[in-house]
Amino acid sequence: MTSLQGNRERKGTLNASRDSVAAHVKMKSLAFFSCGLVFVQVLCFAVIIQAGPVFNKDRDAFLQREKNMFLGCNITLSDKEAEVNSILMTHKRSEYMKGLQNPTTFSPARNFLLAKRDIDDSEVFKIIQKAPKGAALHNHDQALVSTDFLVYNLTYMPNLYTCKTSRGMWLFHFFQEPDRKCGWKLVSELRNNATNVTQFDEALKRNFTLITSNPRAKYPDINAVWKIFIKIFRTVRGLIFYRPAFESYYLQVLKEFKEDNVMYLELRSEVRGLYELNGTILPYNEIASIFDRLTRQFIYENPDFLGVKIIYSVIRRVDNKILEEHLRKAQNLKKVYPDLIAGFDLMGQEDMGRSLEYFADTLITANKELKYFFHAGETNWEGLTDLNLVDAILLNTTRIGHGYAITKHPLVMKLVKQRQIAIEVNPISNQVLMLVQDLRNHPAATLMADNYPVVISSDDPSFWGAKALSHDMYEAFMGIAGLDADLRVLKQLALNSLKYSALDKNDKEDAISAWEEKWNRFIDEVLKDQNYNNVKNKTQE
Repeated sequence: MTSLQGNRERKGTLNASRDSVAAHVKMKSLAFFSCGLVFVQVLCFAVIIQAGPVFNKDRDAFLQREKNMFLGCNITLSDKEAEVNSILMTHKRSEYMKGLQNPTTFSPARNFLLAKRDIDDSEVFKIIQKAPKGAALHNHDQALVSTDFLVYNLTYMPNLYTCKTSRGMWLFHFFQEPDRKCGWKLVSELRNNATNVTQFDEALKRNFTLITSNPRAKYPDINAVWKIFIKIFRTVRGLIFYRPAFESYYLQVLKEFKEDNVMYLELRSEVRGLYELNGTILPYNEIASIFDRLTRQFIYENPDFLGVKIIYSVIRRVDNKILEEHLRKAQNLKKVYPDLIAGFDLMGQEDMGRSLEYFADTLITANKELKYFFHAGETNWEGLTDLNLVDAILLNTTRIGHGYAITKHPLVMKLVKQRQIAIEVNPISNQVLMLVQDLRNHPAATLMADNYPVVISSDDPSFWGAKALSHDMYEAFMGIAGLDADLRVLKQLALNSLKYSALDKNDKEDAISAWEEKWNRFIDEVLKDQNYNNVKNKTQE
């Protein structure tokens, strides 16, 4: 979308829309052609003098019409919210002006792996951290906690072994007695024998993230970064899928999201792979019962946390026969745990996986019993992988994961808006996984500018060292939404996250009421902090 530039002294000003101005221009143009070049300056001056007020009025009206189309346009701020908005926008404009003067300082334009420290120091980010963000609707259950928890909690558990495969990938697994498939070594012994335990733990930590000092060199293209990304999933799987470790891990996930002011989660999960120390693999229904039990436990201990739903998910490289088996499992779980299971999805790198078209007949058969939440359009290609967006619409998806390529499909955009199919935007994931370098160029900017149903989520925050949701919310607010997006955008994004969740109607209404109470407390807290800082500054003067 292009915006009007300034009222410059050039022929472009002759495009003023009013009939009176057009007539005036026509008259002056005739004078120009009949009287010669000497009248060029007179012509331009006359048009600017008479068209200027009209142009400025039309320009203001034009921009106001665009503002009235933007995400959050229907929200009217209270007096207190307006005060907070003034504080927020003062900090936002300051960051923008610094970025305009020195583009290298503007965090959303830089890879998050390099910009995180500066984002953490941002006053805008600090306000966003405090804000109640509603729900996170697009996250994968294996990549959600802080790396510190993985290293300093889970790797300190007894009976944990590690080995390095012939392909250079580190694996972890809990054993009573290790098998002979790999050169397993007890992690506790390696740590005890290490010359420097801190360095040992830091070395472990590097295996759990994509963090690097030079992402452009280490990840030259999307396939390169995805190769390492998938490798990390395989590395952490044996660590977190040991049933006692998983229970600790899952409760920590809920704790970290709650601390980041998220009150509800919808997680993509394969609902498989948990094991006991003796090697017993837990069946999928028992794993679902663990999710259900621990979620209820956490809600009991934290009554203001609303809960979790699971989107049963399968890697999109399976064939239709295996897909049928997983769909049956998902349907069975939905019957036993109707409040836990939200629906079904296919996940993994779209460019390298099978299309939704390939699975269409199988998915259509199961559509009566399961809602779909398809990953679709997580690609830069047009005419290839992006066609998953078309298939997702035809398969009656409830939401679309990522939808990065959606602006290449105007009919998909039209139907998404008509049917209110929310697009789950994951800014940092799209940047780190090489879809976009500068988040100002993210296609979601077009969606937000025209008030499409958008929600912000964080995908796999553990793997790039992000907070549960705040970092992604910052990137969306500062990078994607543009300078004029204010507190109303943050408020609308939070409301959207609950509106487009898989909660039923009554639970959504209760969730929004609970969120509004938190929001009002947040507004009061920001104003209180600002008043304290004002008093403190006056005292120091």
